[in-house]
Amino acid sequence: MLTLFLTQFITLWAVVDPIGSVPVYLSQTQSLSVAQSRHLAIKSVLFAFWVLLFFLVAGQFILDAMAIPLPVFQAAGGLVLLLFALTMIFGQSKPEQEQKLLEEELCRAKLAERAVYPLAIPSIASPGA
Repeated sequence: MLTLFLTQFITLWAVVDPIGSVPVYLSQTQSLSVAQSRHLAIKSVLFAFWVLLFFLVAGQFILDAMAIPLPVFQAAGGLVLLLFALTMIFGQSKPEQEQKLLEEELCRAKLAERAVYPLAIPSIASPGA
């Protein structure tokens, strides 16, 4: 029983990759207070949990209902990851004034958006999960 638990836990740890999510988290919380950062982390983990649970229960049914073979879905997920990686490599440059306005308009709605993307999806609840 312990062996099964450890193998499942290690597999889940490798797939979710919490160490790989740290740079994304730090980049999203660098201008936030400690309380806001903690709130954002909890919210993104809870959202990722519900997304993973939903697709664990209903994922295969959805693919079967839409007649999408798993290899095609995996290839599409790979392309999405490629686009995400290219965005991270080349960045999205914003003028300094626009960046200041974005920081000033930070509110609960903006925190909720950050909790979902890019923290919960695709960082925690990634296609590999």
